[in-house]
Amino acid sequence: MSNKFVTIMEAVRKDVSVIWNEVLKYLPAAASLASIIFPAEASPIAGVVNSVDLIRQAVASVEQKFAAAGNPTGTGPQKLAQVLTMVSPTVTQLLTSEGLKVDPVYLTNIVNAVVAILNVQQTAVAA
Repeated sequence: MSNKFVTIMEAVRKDVSVIWNEVLKYLPAAASLASIIFPAEASPIAGVVNSVDLIRQAVASVEQKFAAAGNPTGTGPQKLAQVLTMVSPTVTQLLTSEGLKVDPVYLTNIVNAVVAILNVQQTAVAA
């Protein structure tokens, strides 16, 4: 039974990785198109896209920093703290300017979601 579960989870992981790659590839164009179709929403769309990209870049930077220090696995809380330090002011400003209520818990959840997607993507690449 657990073998079937593992097989299903591996298939889900691969699908999520493919979807994430497609999202990253088409997100800027989709955001531009959405801004043309919904001009009143252009600013919120850009704010969210920029926030996710900023978080993704910060996560990559922290991962590279830990790898360069000879500790590629690091600890989750240490990495999270560094990413939050890097992105909190800008992402909070971007999302707050779009009318979203951003607090530390909300921002931590967004960062954790981006990290989870990146982890699935990296695992799928390694498999």
